Amino acid sequence: MPKQRSAEVFRITGARKGLDEDVRGRQRRYVISMLARTLAVVLTIVLWNVERPLAVATLVLGMLLPYVAVVVANAGRENAPSLPSSIVPTPYRTELPPSQTRPESTQGTNGPADSQR
Repeated sequence: MPKQRSAEVFRITGARKGLDEDVRGRQRRYVISMLARTLAVVLTIVLWNVERPLAVATLVLGMLLPYVAVVVANAGRENAPSLPSSIVPTPYRTELPPSQTRPESTQGTNGPADSQR
């Protein structure tokens, strides 16, 4: 019997990514940013006596990248604009119709018409 391939899983809802997947993505972005910072610092050292303006630019980049990397890593989970709202709206209540008054008949009541008899 041949081996079965694992079936590809499709997302059928608009649910957000799992927490593990989200953390992995943020860690990956942070590591990439820190590698770029390391490269900028190394380029600063290598270019300092060769091309001073470019070395200063890489030094500034190396100083700004940690801040940017931390802000991006702590940015939180993504927004899910396609998800339905979890807030259930209150049902719309229509106004009650005005009460219908029955016409009062003066026969058989103890009103002024009976007292005059």
